[in-house]
Amino acid sequence: MKHSRRILSSGIWQGQNIAPGFIDLQLNGCGGVQFNDSLEALSIETLETMQRANEKSGCTSFLPTLITSSDALMKRAIETMRAYLQKHQNQALGLHLEGPWLSKAKKGTHDPALIRLPDAAMVQYLCDNADVITKVTLAPENAGSDVIRQLTDAGIIVSAGHSNATYEEAKAGFSAGVSFATHLYNAMPTFAGREPGLIGALFDSPDVYCGIIADGLHVHYANVRNAKRIKGDKLVLVTDATAPAGADISEFIFAGKTIYYRDGLCVDENGTLSGSALTMIEAVQNSVEHAGIALDEALRMATLYPARAMGVERQSGSIEAGKIANLTVFTRDFKIIKTFVNGDDVLSE
Repeated sequence: MKHSRRILSSGIWQGQNIAPGFIDLQLNGCGGVQFNDSLEALSIETLETMQRANEKSGCTSFLPTLITSSDALMKRAIETMRAYLQKHQNQALGLHLEGPWLSKAKKGTHDPALIRLPDAAMVQYLCDNADVITKVTLAPENAGSDVIRQLTDAGIIVSAGHSNATYEEAKAGFSAGVSFATHLYNAMPTFAGREPGLIGALFDSPDVYCGIIADGLHVHYANVRNAKRIKGDKLVLVTDATAPAGADISEFIFAGKTIYYRDGLCVDENGTLSGSALTMIEAVQNSVEHAGIALDEALRMATLYPARAMGVERQSGSIEAGKIANLTVFTRDFKIIKTFVNGDDVLSE
């Protein structure tokens, strides 16, 4: 591993846990900032603040996530992502566009006025910028197989989310190229005996990855455990975090609304869940302590499996010779004490 021999051979980490740096595939904001809502917020400075906040919780790589927005904001986010990637290596893995081609029936906190069907020009624009767009979340029943194929042919990972798809519609989306699902259980139709829907289709498709928010608020821990049994190494921990993660704030703006943070919950004035305040080390801890997942496997859900899902496992996701030296060190009670990015110690005690 590049730069890592001196880190791992120092001997000062005895009794602590050394892991690959965590990889968060869904991050709206953290550290008091949001990568959303305004041209000013879609900046390199916002992403740098998010990266610094991430490092304090052991996360070294992430997908900045822009939820349903105007074409103008989407284009600004793409421009910003390109500039950030040129300036900072081996940190952000590219942009995640969560919307706007979603189902209004499963909109969650997304603005229904901005949810729309794909138009050919914007689809082509995304394909032309596939070098910085890693993942797009859409409702397969609305976007259609042709759009899914066009995006995947361009090298963009397509994720099913905020979708009201039937089992058959979801399976058609998987056949067209959908390979991921955004926050399993949330903003999806209820799983039922006669209508398995999107969740049932995901459980019936062993090759499709699923992100899951293990905070005990978005998903009951029993369902985290059940999903783990079914999906195995295709279940990935994500935070879907917002500005309060790693910051001391009680409200913020998200999707054009004031969101209130109380007791771990981020909700709008109607009580709709609007992201989380979860960190990756907390997701790992919750998976171990509340879902009964072994620590080594919970760590893979935060490192190796997301790397595989995004196709970067040759560079990231495990501690091996030749891989990027993105690492984190934490205590037995899940306190981060060191984080290394590109072999550099980025935390001061």
